[in-house]
Amino acid sequence: MKKLVPMFLALFVLSFVGMAQVTDATTKDSAPIQKEGGAQMEFEKEVHDFGKMKQHGDASTEFLFKNTGNEPLIISNAKGSCGCTVPQWPKEPIAPGETGSIKVRYDSKRIGPINKSVTITSNAGNAPTKVIRIKGNIEAAPKEQTSPVKKPSTGAPVNDAN
Repeated sequence: MKKLVPMFLALFVLSFVGMAQVTDATTKDSAPIQKEGGAQMEFEKEVHDFGKMKQHGDASTEFLFKNTGNEPLIISNAKGSCGCTVPQWPKEPIAPGETGSIKVRYDSKRIGPINKSVTITSNAGNAPTKVIRIKGNIEAAPKEQTSPVKKPSTGAPVNDAN
């Protein structure tokens, strides 16, 4: 019994030391502390709505952003939520105060509602992982009228050799 008391006391002290380390890395609300300064990415819009559009139409858009931080912004990756959503992003660093764009193209051969996302990975201190979205509804393109029946001619051929 005499050995159990010091062991429980040691566990009690160690648990408080462990908790102190966890609370030092977070704010009072238990949210992680964000790095101050550095690159900051601010988008003009984070969602683009194509609305209703026809199948095989141009389903491309551009998301403009600005580096509002004090260090160069580097986008290391941009990944669509599926193979039908293809992003293009600047590979060179975006200087503080400069703007850039991420172009997103959706393959509009599919019919129906769309709600896709692009996840951007960067060195932005305010949001190192950012999600932008596209949405809309693709309607079927009108079918071309093709008929296996030959169109009738307007009359018999005329012989002008008289």
